[in-house]
Amino acid sequence: MIKLTKEYKTIIFDCDGVVLNSNKIKTNAFYEVTKHFGHKFSQSLVDYHLINGGISRYQKFEYFITKILQKPYDKILNEELLEDFAKYVKRSLINCEIAEGLDQLKAKNPKANWLIVSGSDQNELQEVFKALNIQRYFEGGIFGSPDDKNTIIEREMECKNIKKPALFFGDSKYDYLAAKKANLDFAFLSGWSDVKNYQPWCDENKILCVKNFLDFLYQESKI
Repeated sequence: MIKLTKEYKTIIFDCDGVVLNSNKIKTNAFYEVTKHFGHKFSQSLVDYHLINGGISRYQKFEYFITKILQKPYDKILNEELLEDFAKYVKRSLINCEIAEGLDQLKAKNPKANWLIVSGSDQNELQEVFKALNIQRYFEGGIFGSPDDKNTIIEREMECKNIKKPALFFGDSKYDYLAAKKANLDFAFLSGWSDVKNYQPWCDENKILCVKNFLDFLYQESKI
């Protein structure tokens, strides 16, 4: 059961599809940096990416090399793909749409500790958030890969940076599983999500499903 915003000590946010409207940017990036291998291989990576939202690019490019290209793991190739991907994403994210409602959500509980826990590269996240002037919201830290979400959450809980009750805003099934494993409340944001047919899944798992932060606050106002 989701609590009122004012009751949470910690609020955790995924980045892509939650704070930034960046899911399509990442999807396009996976295709563009691998298209020289051929459409079939690039599309296979895109399909894998969409099915496995929330998993880091590090794991996805390793999968691309070993499972899609069916080659032995190649560290040099992997690093080249990661570098090209990062360049593409950084260029695109500077003009990325930022979610509405962050200020209103913060006003509901200014004492709550806010964190980003993302599958995106941590250094890249921090640079982009600074360029967009939204790092100021997330005083608890901006965290990403190469550590996965489970590792980040466990580490931040151990050092008391995440205190319960805590709420996780995510847009993927992987986000939900990470929240569930850590016994965190979870809200699914559907507006920019890549998850198809999400409503039956939300209903089955009794997940609060809202379009965006403003919708979340509106639903809360009716309680």
